[in-house]
Amino acid sequence: MAYVKQWAENEKLNKTEIAKLEKDGLKIIDDIPYYAENGFDSIPKEQWDLFKWAGLYLQRPKEDGYFMMRVNVPSGILTKPQVETLAGIAKDYGRGVFDITTRQAIQFHWLEIQQIPDIFKRLEAVGLSSAGACGDITRTIVGNPITGLDPDELFDTSAIVKEVYDYFQRNEDFSNLPRKYKLSISTNLKNASNAEINCASFTPAVKVIDGVEKKGFHLKVGGGLSARPYLAQTVDAFIDPERTLEVAIAVTTIFRDYGYREKRHLARLKFLIADWGVEKFKEKLEEFTGPLPSKGEEPVEEWNAGYFYGVHDQKQEGLKFLGFNVPVGRLDAEEVFELARISGKYGNGEIRTCNSQNLIIPNVPAEMVDELLAEPIFERVTINPNSFMGHAVSCTGIEYCNLALVETKERMRHVALELDNRIELDVPVRMHMVGCPNSCGQRQIADIGLQGMKVRNKEKQMIEAYEIYVGGTLNAGGQFNEKLKGKIPAEELNDVLVNLLQYFKAEKNAGESFFDFVQRVGIDTLQVQLDSILEPAAS
Repeated sequence: MAYVKQWAENEKLNKTEIAKLEKDGLKIIDDIPYYAENGFDSIPKEQWDLFKWAGLYLQRPKEDGYFMMRVNVPSGILTKPQVETLAGIAKDYGRGVFDITTRQAIQFHWLEIQQIPDIFKRLEAVGLSSAGACGDITRTIVGNPITGLDPDELFDTSAIVKEVYDYFQRNEDFSNLPRKYKLSISTNLKNASNAEINCASFTPAVKVIDGVEKKGFHLKVGGGLSARPYLAQTVDAFIDPERTLEVAIAVTTIFRDYGYREKRHLARLKFLIADWGVEKFKEKLEEFTGPLPSKGEEPVEEWNAGYFYGVHDQKQEGLKFLGFNVPVGRLDAEEVFELARISGKYGNGEIRTCNSQNLIIPNVPAEMVDELLAEPIFERVTINPNSFMGHAVSCTGIEYCNLALVETKERMRHVALELDNRIELDVPVRMHMVGCPNSCGQRQIADIGLQGMKVRNKEKQMIEAYEIYVGGTLNAGGQFNEKLKGKIPAEELNDVLVNLLQYFKAEKNAGESFFDFVQRVGIDTLQVQLDSILEPAAS
């Protein structure tokens, strides 16, 4: 190791930290060929958690030996060979399931240990990796999915994202962080990367230096969701694009060396920033970087939440990019093969994933758009989805995840279908469903967040239920949604949401967004309305 683990002598380290001192998480990658040859039973239980560093989680129940794998896709950019490789893995090993995550990654299920070496080989052959996709390490870098094509970006960030991602990939100097660590790098003016909910985000900025306007980044630090969410704060610094990697290394070093390692639930960078404040953080940052210019201006527009539906002009004259809805982020392998074929026939073979769990096909000549859209697959994967289905996001849920308490993926799909059948609005309402407080489905930033739990019914049986949160946004620095009191049994969720949204429809102003409506009428008013909806069910 090229650094000193200055926390090693801390007698209050949690059990995970002690284990990481004994064995770096990335070392599990070297062990996988042995386990693959000798079967799942050859893996000691105490090694199970280390598989996260290889991008692998055991599905529920863990003892069955099936893995979920997450594959890094920096900025969401995939080539045709990469898409075909991923589709092949899903088909051959993953029972056809192909999920797009809220961090632009790809997720597989049902993998077995003996298959992992071949999967690694296939990924490596096309320049992909699952290393570091999970674990206490730098995760995949979220970026602008249309970088290089985007009329609404300050400059192309694809090369910068690649440089930073490549530096941290399998870098054992930074593979023992206090907890997971999420970066975003984007100059999309509509905040397509959801900057405020990442540990550290590089965001678009301009500053006049020596009489010349320069384009660069601001740095936001300390964002994150889960049970105690924080919005990232802006450091008073302007970062030249050429120094992005240097600053990213410095931020990550501070987290590694000063982040909390005694209690796992307090180990994210957001807790260090909350305690230190951004002024102290900047002082520490400049010990690594030297003086940084003060921040400039932020040329930002209204947040787009990572949605790009429809046909759009690229920077490149005569070319279009098309934004498609993938219902709750799930495709099957044959659909992915078909999308790869189409992207190669009509575009340059690229497909790009969004943190809204959707996808983009870029570089399509204008004259070929109509022919592309006539392909049968685009009846389901559409550029013009119904409103609720088009703005529905879901985590993996109890189907595969050991942390989830309830079903999410299929339930969110059914909820959206039901709402689209029963109510029509003049504005979209973004709905995010999560199966536990960890919030992989990012419910805190939704117009309506649905968080699953288990409750006892009148017969004292444990059933699935949901709490409702309203009024989340990342506009103007962001605001997390707030909880309405009441636990709604799963079978009542559709009707409750329909009634709540009918109230919204009846009381809203023309064109008024759900967030603005919540701000205008207030949480107390919505609570009274929800109580009146729930009363008949309770009686």
